[in-house]
Amino acid sequence: MTVGRKLLLGAVATSVLLVAVPAAADVKAGVDAWAKGDFPRAVGEWRPLAVAGDADAQFNLAQAYKLGRGVPLDPALAESWFRKAALQGHLQASENYGLALFQAGKKTDALPWLEKSVARGEPRTQLVLGTMLFNGDGVPRDFPRAYALMTRASASGLQSASQTLAQMDQYISPADREKGTALAQRYALQATSPPPRTTGGQTVAQADTPSAGTAATPRPTRLPPSSLPARIPGPTRAPAPVLPAPVRPAPAKSTAPKPAPAKTVAAKPAPAPKPVAPRATGKWRIQLGAFRDQFNAENLWSRIGGKLRGAQPYYTKAGAVTRLQAGGFASKADANRACAAAGVPCVIVAP
Repeated sequence: MTVGRKLLLGAVATSVLLVAVPAAADVKAGVDAWAKGDFPRAVGEWRPLAVAGDADAQFNLAQAYKLGRGVPLDPALAESWFRKAALQGHLQASENYGLALFQAGKKTDALPWLEKSVARGEPRTQLVLGTMLFNGDGVPRDFPRAYALMTRASASGLQSASQTLAQMDQYISPADREKGTALAQRYALQATSPPPRTTGGQTVAQADTPSAGTAATPRPTRLPPSSLPARIPGPTRAPAPVLPAPVRPAPAKSTAPKPAPAKTVAAKPAPAPKPVAPRATGKWRIQLGAFRDQFNAENLWSRIGGKLRGAQPYYTKAGAVTRLQAGGFASKADANRACAAAGVPCVIVAP
């Protein structure tokens, strides 16, 4: 190789390195614009870099489409950009990609990504996979592991996980709870910080999780919230993490008669089993469900309250969840008979 050719190649390599520096600055410029609320400018900074293959820009652009800031809300495009970054090893993107697949109903595709994220100790994916395992939703039901993952997510400070864990306590047997607690302790001992992903000579710290602090490096910092939104968020309100699916176990086998099929309002309803009328001073209750919106609890009571003549409804708040309970039963036996008459999944609540 001639001296002239060597010099030419060296000059080309140097020019490539010089071109890469503004690209890193542009990602940071987009993050700064986002922090100031200038979402269109942030998207404008990130889009050409994302198209060129920059994983951080792809992740940031996915967040913009996920929240509808600077661009129209588009979950499908958010999923696509999360996937591009995830396939390059971007940890935050891989976690969000698994959650996006789950929200889109692609649970089989989501499961491998959720499992990888859970293995790294990510609380949101622990919440989602724990709920799937508890309900047998797309995976075989596994109460001990569901309880373990929800315990770990709750320990991280994820409020919705703590609420779900409280619901699980009502249904899981002491033996499964003990196994789950032991498994959670084992997960805690095995937990290690994930290795950082490096891009262009800079370390991108894992951030934007419920338990993470401020990122130590400038690419990216203070990114859009990546918790699971229940509804389309407003322009200034970040969505809070919520239950991905209602935690409701299959009804236990019972010898009680099944309720008649639903009919129109004009039709005469089939007779329901008559519960024992509760005494006014009875302290036993039954729980008929837990709902994010009290309206749904009231709607259920309007449908089944007539089967529990004499019982009083109670709408008990537990964080963001409203528990529908019926009370006034004098004994556990009376409460059991009322559960059988209700025709919906039901548990006894002792005084």
